[in-house]
Amino acid sequence: MNQITLGIAWNRLLAIVEEQAQVLMRTAFSTVVREAGDLSAGIFDTRGRMLAQAVTGTPGHVNSMAESVKRFLTEYPLNILMPGDVLLTNDPWDGTGHLNDFTVVTPVFSDGACIALFASTSHIADVGGRGFGADARDVHEEGLCIPITYLFRAGVRDETLLRIIQANVRDPVVAEGDLYSLTTCNDSGAVGLRRMLVDFPEIPFDQLADHIIETSRTAMRAEVSALPEGTWRYQMMIDGYDQPLLLTGSLTISEGSIHIDFAGSAPSSPWGINVPIAYTTAYAAFAVRCVIGNHIPNNAGSLEGITVVAPEGSVLNAQRPRSVSARHAVGQMLPDVVLGCLAQVIPDRVPAEGASCIWNPVFMDAGETGGNPRVERFVINPIFNGGTGARPGLDGLSATAFPSGVRSTSTEVNEVTSPLVIWRKELKPHSGGEGEYRGGDGQVIEVTHREGAAFRVSKMFDRVHHPARGREGGGDGQPGRVYLSSGTTLRGKGNELVPAGETLVLETPGGGGLGPVSSRLRS
Repeated sequence: MNQITLGIAWNRLLAIVEEQAQVLMRTAFSTVVREAGDLSAGIFDTRGRMLAQAVTGTPGHVNSMAESVKRFLTEYPLNILMPGDVLLTNDPWDGTGHLNDFTVVTPVFSDGACIALFASTSHIADVGGRGFGADARDVHEEGLCIPITYLFRAGVRDETLLRIIQANVRDPVVAEGDLYSLTTCNDSGAVGLRRMLVDFPEIPFDQLADHIIETSRTAMRAEVSALPEGTWRYQMMIDGYDQPLLLTGSLTISEGSIHIDFAGSAPSSPWGINVPIAYTTAYAAFAVRCVIGNHIPNNAGSLEGITVVAPEGSVLNAQRPRSVSARHAVGQMLPDVVLGCLAQVIPDRVPAEGASCIWNPVFMDAGETGGNPRVERFVINPIFNGGTGARPGLDGLSATAFPSGVRSTSTEVNEVTSPLVIWRKELKPHSGGEGEYRGGDGQVIEVTHREGAAFRVSKMFDRVHHPARGREGGGDGQPGRVYLSSGTTLRGKGNELVPAGETLVLETPGGGGLGPVSSRLRS
């Protein structure tokens, strides 16, 4: 296997998994997947090691899916799988952290033997229960949980499973369509891989997999070994649900590896903001990869040297049956903790704290409490974003999702899929923290019902009471706000009614500034 051929084969793999992700977006029924890219896609070897991931997607899905495939193979070893099999789960502890995410795994066969697996994850709009939000008191209230099982067996659809899903969700057409979308995108990856093997018959796929993993592992170890050894700590207070939560992290660099320990973080919450350890690991590892070896492919080899632990029973290592639906509201804050540790090691690479968790309200009809049963039934899950923290040498980005990477959904799509009108959606000037480099600005969104009817909003927001902090003398970002046009303030989390005739106003948080404002260059 010469280096030129290997390089071409590697880039071919990247093209295959990116096409896999694009097929998922083009065929998805859920708007949040089709418009915002709330998904992941990747290829795995027969040992369950992630070889390559699509750039399109979110790290919370990608890095937790990297561990999930191994659990699929534990339940269904290769020797019992056959062509046409498709497996799935939405179990938060075997998948990507909450019930709305379905992970589908498809084995690829050549000459009668399994040679690889394709996996993909997408956020399905509704899985029953209370609906997407932070209000449940345990996971059983949050919707339908499907353990790792067959979606297709030897090409035959599991009709019983589909009937169970259809009977337990509010929009069975979308749920079923999204499962076909996940299956289709994996199939497209399998077609691409078989074509690649025809074009490169001289490269045994298992040897290519070993080469990819070893090359990434070696490169990442070299990057980490160039850093000073030691332990650094950082703390951050966030809003929580009904009371603030303390997130505490320590990061240790030793012998070419990085160990992250969240000991000292808050205990589990009685509300649905708890985080399974796979999701904690996903975002903690992502923070490291953003500033250390970010030119190295993100796969099992480069992730191997990053270990993450959190005490069992803490909010960052929730145990079944804790409620976890809004796990992103806490999990997406973790990169700020890890980067806070790394700022003490490599300050010239690390941004200030940002808005971090996405503002993704669920808007839905008010039901009977709205007083008008003739009003259209609906549920949508738009995405809005705050500002990122200022970066070394650059201002932060306004209304940009970091670390999730999901895009904002367009006003036009939100309005055509619901009876809501978004009267205002604009940047909120100066909401980013001042400094030599300013934090990114948040935005202001005003929403009302087209017919003046009441509607409900399920909120999973943070940085309302604890804004993003500046670094090295930079100012804090402005906190977010949630209120009605009449002046009534709403909570940052929880399901509440927007009364008839009212306008809901969301102000997303700004990012923290970096460096003293006196150092800012003025034109």
